[in-house]
Amino acid sequence: MEAYRTPDERFDGLPGYAFSPRYLDYDGLRLHYLDEGEGPPVLLLHGEPTWAYLYRKVIPELTPTCRAVAPDYLGFGRSDKPLRLEDYTYDLHVDTIRRLVAELDLRELTIVVQDWGGPIGLRLAVEQPERVARLVIMNTGVGGGRPPSEEWLRFRAFVRRVGTELVPGRLIRISCVQPFADEVEEAYNAPFPVPESKAGFLAFPELVPTEPEHPNTEPLLRVRAALEHWEKPVLVLFSDSDSIFPPQVAERIADLIPGALEPEIVAGAGHFLQEDRGPEIGARIARFVAA
Repeated sequence: MEAYRTPDERFDGLPGYAFSPRYLDYDGLRLHYLDEGEGPPVLLLHGEPTWAYLYRKVIPELTPTCRAVAPDYLGFGRSDKPLRLEDYTYDLHVDTIRRLVAELDLRELTIVVQDWGGPIGLRLAVEQPERVARLVIMNTGVGGGRPPSEEWLRFRAFVRRVGTELVPGRLIRISCVQPFADEVEEAYNAPFPVPESKAGFLAFPELVPTEPEHPNTEPLLRVRAALEHWEKPVLVLFSDSDSIFPPQVAERIADLIPGALEPEIVAGAGHFLQEDRGPEIGARIARFVAA
């Protein structure tokens, strides 16, 4: 699989991101992850078009008592980036994270998901429940075979129209409620300096099953069906200002999963609540793990 590797110097001096890179070999491709702290492991899964940088404010709140593991999917962050859109599949992303969890032998695991982290991490959880102690579900959907929302369909149309001209940092900035510096926007852009580095986030909207015959409809419906019997603790933590996954989605997820606590809504946060309210999110997850 031919891939682009973002030069390491692109990641030098990023604001708030003084973490050491670690790598897993995945069939000749380099998969990057962070591994910070000691204690019960917490797997932090990002969405689109973000990468482990999204969790830079969350990790310091976890590491006094937990081990924080934050990977970059193939196509994102410091991980290698296959060049063709068709190289990216739902199965590929799940398998890379499954391989990482096995390589690190993570057990009694807390899986934290947001955006595309939901389909990936929740599938991992229901397929390997013996490794998982609890879930944290943030601003994502649990379903398949229909569009998440009209707003999401507009987002997919935008990505199709803009293509490789899409600027990830700018998209993240307009999706946040709290202001952030230009240097932070550029940090989100750091992994994607050239058009051939962008196939991963351009592929993700096409992997969302918006009709019954989509190849990902069946596996996602299996995940949903398994979650209907999930009784281990689940923290449902959504923001108050996400037009794609509003608080009503949090209520539906909590109603679906037997182990879910009452949904908690974070004030003053948009779709990327880790960016808007990172320390608050991190502290809440740490308390959840301790409890």
